[in-house]
Amino acid sequence: MLSARAFRQLISIGHLTLIDPDGNRYECRGSDGPRATVRVTDRSLDRRLMINPELAIGEGYMNGGIVLEDGTTLYDFLDLCMVNIGGVRDGASRKILALLRRVKAAVRHWNPIYLAQKKVAHHYDLSDALFDLFLDSDRQYSCAYFLDPTDDLETAQSNKKLHLAAKLNLKPGQRVLDIGSGWGGLGLFLAGIIDDLQVDGVTLSREQHAVSNRRAAEAGLADRVRFHLRDYRQVEERYDRIVSVGMLEHVGPGHYDAFYGQVDRLLKDDGIAVVHSIGVFNRPEPQNQWMEKYIFPGAYTPSLRQQFTSIERTRLFTTDVEILRQHYADTLKHWRLSCEAHKDRIIEMYDERFYRMWEFYLTGCETAFRHGSLMVFQVQLAKDLYAVPQTRDYIADFERRWRGRGATTLRQVTGAGMQPGQAPGDAADGDNKTRRA
Repeated sequence: MLSARAFRQLISIGHLTLIDPDGNRYECRGSDGPRATVRVTDRSLDRRLMINPELAIGEGYMNGGIVLEDGTTLYDFLDLCMVNIGGVRDGASRKILALLRRVKAAVRHWNPIYLAQKKVAHHYDLSDALFDLFLDSDRQYSCAYFLDPTDDLETAQSNKKLHLAAKLNLKPGQRVLDIGSGWGGLGLFLAGIIDDLQVDGVTLSREQHAVSNRRAAEAGLADRVRFHLRDYRQVEERYDRIVSVGMLEHVGPGHYDAFYGQVDRLLKDDGIAVVHSIGVFNRPEPQNQWMEKYIFPGAYTPSLRQQFTSIERTRLFTTDVEILRQHYADTLKHWRLSCEAHKDRIIEMYDERFYRMWEFYLTGCETAFRHGSLMVFQVQLAKDLYAVPQTRDYIADFERRWRGRGATTLRQVTGAGMQPGQAPGDAADGDNKTRRA
């Protein structure tokens, strides 16, 4: 079995047992660590696993060519793989693959307005009911903020929104732009805690645009919170505050100058901006080929160095940087377990291949955050060095004041829930909106 050679070179920690289509077993052993057993049922996978494992493993699992054995879970298998991948980060074969990925990415990451909407629709215009099954009731589809390991997902996502609000140092009557506003939860939250705040959100997802405006109307905030189906490059008004959560990953490295240049143009002279994004600790590379093909076409995980290079070409000052390390791993664990609990429902909405694809996506991302080079950064920007207080105490003070009002109050101002009285997962299936991978 050719692929057994590749896995034997990879596994320096833990123990992987490979079973070929004829029932032969191959042991790949390292030092003490995670254990997994998988059976390869598709003979064509053998060579593909050796040549391009990051694509072949995902396709093999979602298509049934890789089967978990002896009580192994998908998390066990991918956890074992990710623990070992760091050891070959600078190997010759990895460098060759990385070079090929960069050549392809030069085309894929070109992101003019007419292509950006198509890329967003591939993922975010899936059925509303799918996202209701695993996200919190406010549908926050980004890294939560766990102040305590025992925080549930609702609490951690509320923490995240409050943390961002504190960093924005909001004042009554200000105008806020939310770039990549999703299903509207953050904009509604900000308007719910600050008097007379005016919020404009922009998204390229038609589904998110419809849901967010409906939510604003149901919350009685439509006069202060408006969501637009628009690219951020098409915005012309100026704002006191700008926030962007989970959107920078879709901008592409060739467009960082345009992104921060637009933030610079739209931000008032005494304004503050906060950008929240997945990032990498070390050298940036195009995303995993399987993720590119099946989940987030055209997405790219940036480094802080790339951001600072573009920021330095503007009039913006970097006034604060925070790194969230394991918070996204814990967020993804909540999402993964919720999808697992609703497996039958997801298969009914789509099919079993889609469920395995989605399971692989969430599990692979979780293990990458636990063992790889991924993290989340929050960068605060301003044009005036005095726009932000001199110490970070104002952030903790703001959060402390709001937490003192109790969790119930925070949930009320969040505008959580897709419809009045609707629990997560109770949305209509929307069969006419579903799309098979």
